[in-house]
Amino acid sequence: MSPQELKSALQSGLLSFPLTDFDSELRFDARSYAARLEWLMPYGATVLFAAGGTGEFFSLEPGEFFDVVKVAADTCRGRVPIIAGAGGGTTLAVQYAQAAERAGAQGILLLPHYLTEATQEGLVKHVEAVCKSVKIGVVVYNRGSCRYSAETLLKLAERCPNLIGFKDGIGDIEAFVTVRQKLGDRFAYLGGLPTAEVFAGAYKAMGCPVYSSAVFNFIPRTAIEFYNAHAAGDTATTGRLINEFFLPLVELRNRGNGYAVSLVKAGATIVGHSAGPVRPPLSELKPAEFDQLQALIARLGPQ
Repeated sequence: MSPQELKSALQSGLLSFPLTDFDSELRFDARSYAARLEWLMPYGATVLFAAGGTGEFFSLEPGEFFDVVKVAADTCRGRVPIIAGAGGGTTLAVQYAQAAERAGAQGILLLPHYLTEATQEGLVKHVEAVCKSVKIGVVVYNRGSCRYSAETLLKLAERCPNLIGFKDGIGDIEAFVTVRQKLGDRFAYLGGLPTAEVFAGAYKAMGCPVYSSAVFNFIPRTAIEFYNAHAAGDTATTGRLINEFFLPLVELRNRGNGYAVSLVKAGATIVGHSAGPVRPPLSELKPAEFDQLQALIARLGPQ
């Protein structure tokens, strides 16, 4: 798949980040992970992101990362494109990107670099190095300490033909609109705030019609129902689901740092598709919170 073909795939349909399966000893469970992908694919996500944020990229060592991406690419080959996470300092990010390409991924999601902030000049060099190290498409993730200005993205768009997408995880309306207006159709634009369904309508109004869904990992039928209603302008359905499910879910998610991942793993366990525990420093939901999530999911009916 060429970068431009991947860009087209990113511009329509629901996107999602499969969980990474760990066993009781916190080792990568390749068989369970492949089964998870086989379960999720028929629901119709157009692109899946292996070893992304919800997939605990930050807790994987390089050998595990390669294994996760290869299992995803082999399992989904010819059916759903796989984009792999990559991050860290420039040298390490290049190594991750190249490993993902060798493993068969069709693209890279370039996650924030590391703890310290960087200048825009530094970000240009960082992204350019990653893009030039691979032939597959690259999407930058605007989040945390990694914030791209429109001017930076214009420079990168000129220098890096395989830079095809911009995912926003900050929610700065002025900054996003500026990027969207200045870059136009050069990029695919993805909504990437936690529990993205809550923000989907606002992002669509700003020229970003697609988003990545974490809840697809445990309520795929409802996630697709919401996306289809969102795409069709069915605000009665999206409004009902936001009020009945997503806002209570956000309230539960906000009770603990890292719950954006822990809650999703708990949800997968509740619906009978456990991905195992989260790795430290993330922690599991408390028993009462697990019960509340279970009750919330039960209201939606079978998935």
